[in-house]
Amino acid sequence: MTRPLVVVGDALLDRDVTGVVGRVAPDAPVPVLDERFAAERPGGAGLAALLAAAQETEVALVTGLADDAGGARLAHLVTEAGVELYPIRLPGATAEKIRLRAGGQTLLRLDRGGDPQPPGEPPEAVLELLSRARAILVSDYGRGLVRQPALRAALAAAAAPVVWDPHPRGPAAVPGARLATPNLAELRQLTGDAGAGSVLSTATRAGQELRRRWRVGAVAVTAGPDGAVLCHSGTAPLVVPPPSTVAHVEDTCGAGDRFAATAALALADGASVAEAVQAAVGAASAYVAAGGAAGLHRAPEQPRATGGTAEELVATVRAEGGTVVATGGCFDILHAGHLATLQAARRLGDCLVVCLNSDRSVRGLKGPERPVNPEPDRARLLAALDCVDAVVVFDEPTPHQVLARLRPDVWVKGGDYAGDGAPELPEAELVRRWGGRVVTVPFLTGRSTTGTISAARQRGLHLVKGVV
Repeated sequence: MTRPLVVVGDALLDRDVTGVVGRVAPDAPVPVLDERFAAERPGGAGLAALLAAAQETEVALVTGLADDAGGARLAHLVTEAGVELYPIRLPGATAEKIRLRAGGQTLLRLDRGGDPQPPGEPPEAVLELLSRARAILVSDYGRGLVRQPALRAALAAAAAPVVWDPHPRGPAAVPGARLATPNLAELRQLTGDAGAGSVLSTATRAGQELRRRWRVGAVAVTAGPDGAVLCHSGTAPLVVPPPSTVAHVEDTCGAGDRFAATAALALADGASVAEAVQAAVGAASAYVAAGGAAGLHRAPEQPRATGGTAEELVATVRAEGGTVVATGGCFDILHAGHLATLQAARRLGDCLVVCLNSDRSVRGLKGPERPVNPEPDRARLLAALDCVDAVVVFDEPTPHQVLARLRPDVWVKGGDYAGDGAPELPEAELVRRWGGRVVTVPFLTGRSTTGTISAARQRGLHLVKGVV
């Protein structure tokens, strides 16, 4: 008999409506959203189960389901994702959250249905499932399921590690739970801590208080871009920073679920609590960097070039009300600095066009020994990157002609053009003529094609054009 990760908690039905705002309503000072794309997904404990199943492990969800169209849709979405569903009858209507989004931002959230109702008794199959669970994640969204006495008794008696992701309106974790995972705001509400201090001091003080009060093994306080603070029986807290800074946060919805699910799976595999929290911070950071919940269903408002020309791509994006971003360069030996610039540029709009210097253009700029890699290879490598939507090769010393043809909304260059004393971009005046913006993005110091070639030569490597 299998031993799945069991997620227990309140499931919701989430719907994201994504569109374009191009005007203000004539009858009220509010933006008008022209809908372009809509996606439904499980929310609450349903999203936690979905994210756990995406880690290629067997997952079962114990949740309350109402007997309505929303409940039926929620059940379909959960099982379609490969999650085994164990429903408990829930009176009333299914809770729904509807987010209206544009430009990567939420304009409005509409909640409807789902007034908290006492759930029915868990069937025997649920109690048997908890007794053989590999690990248990309690995903409490304050709607009453985990207050059910028989369910709490089964959770307290479970042999598997229990991770409790709490809600301020929900009950305390069952004593003996291995780990509780509140965020900083939830922790303050759960403990009533109104003291001043840094994130570290507050998380440590309130986290230890919650650990003692609930009699749980440890409390991991999630703090967004600051990572997490683990409060355990040791004298000093463990601070776990994120592996890297996320340059642009599109949507943090579900980050806590990703954190808790990863921690539960790590504990199931025998990791220590400290190891589980480190893995959870890394997973939650990667999830947010990939777009969060919005990244689960990418709208077609971010088109990709699939055989069409850059001009066709730009026309499509403009017709959808999107933002066209362009950048340029030789990209002779593609390195991490190039990638950082391209990824940062792509996040500024709805498509990225790279204006690539031809071989003749590169020779005029860099000398007769360049480029190392010929034009077709450079274009092919760039086009293969997820952050690049189209590549245009130009033959002139500067990209003025191709820019005048494409007329991008944003022209991006690396950060070596930023700061006091930096040179004026030669394309800046041209781009401003059609109302475009010229921006710089951070770049990685010490990365350059010239430096790479020089280092290779110093190590005795002889470069033949096109071959290393």
